[in-house]
Amino acid sequence: METTYYEHGTPAERWERAQQFFDAKDYTGAAQVLAGLVEEVPEQTGPRLLLARAYYHSAQLSRAEAELRVIVERDPVEHYARLLLGRTLERQSRHEEAGRHLRIASALAGDFPQE
Repeated sequence: METTYYEHGTPAERWERAQQFFDAKDYTGAAQVLAGLVEEVPEQTGPRLLLARAYYHSAQLSRAEAELRVIVERDPVEHYARLLLGRTLERQSRHEEAGRHLRIASALAGDFPQE
């Protein structure tokens, strides 16, 4: 496939295109658009989080983990990134490490055990 299609347009147009690919469950296409967008605007969490989700759903788990770790490092209380990082680690059979992130995500969401 030609990569210029994925790079074509303004950042806003590429963001919209990436969301359309994601909604259509074309996670690889979404990741191709988002990788360039994240490179262009690395400080924005939204595109990076959607990129991590696209990687997760397309079983590119090490790439998903790398993107999620950047988000969690910048914003330790980003609930969804913590949850997805835990799920990503689980899918890699790294259960002990996953448990830590899942517990933090649960606490951030206010999901405490009932007594």
